[in-house]
Amino acid sequence: MNKINLTSQRKAILEVIQTRNDHPTAADVIEALREKGHNFAYGTIYNSLRYLTDSGLIRELKLGEAASRYDARTEDHHHVVCSKCGKVDEVMTEPPAEWAAAVSRETGFQVAEVKVVFEGVCAECLTQKN
Repeated sequence: MNKINLTSQRKAILEVIQTRNDHPTAADVIEALREKGHNFAYGTIYNSLRYLTDSGLIRELKLGEAASRYDARTEDHHHVVCSKCGKVDEVMTEPPAEWAAAVSRETGFQVAEVKVVFEGVCAECLTQKN
């Protein structure tokens, strides 16, 4: 494997993602960096996010939203998204193994990876009045 080149900008971006549990978007990362006194160009941030993803240091999550989110947890796991506020949380429960086999039988695909995104309403939104 190639050596990972963590520039000071990439380190700062990685640190933001590692210290947050809310699966930040690129805009969230930019805001957090500005709050820390960094003023990186947008291109630097987006290129760094791509580099960190390609290097396996973070995961890019495409959860049906317009913007990707980023996750420092790189081990296999799934996510649940609140349909009201957009909160994203980790799901460590594994889906049944027979799901992949059933999908293979139905579609003819050889399933290489399973990524499940659950949708619902988070506890906080459930307790709020409309």
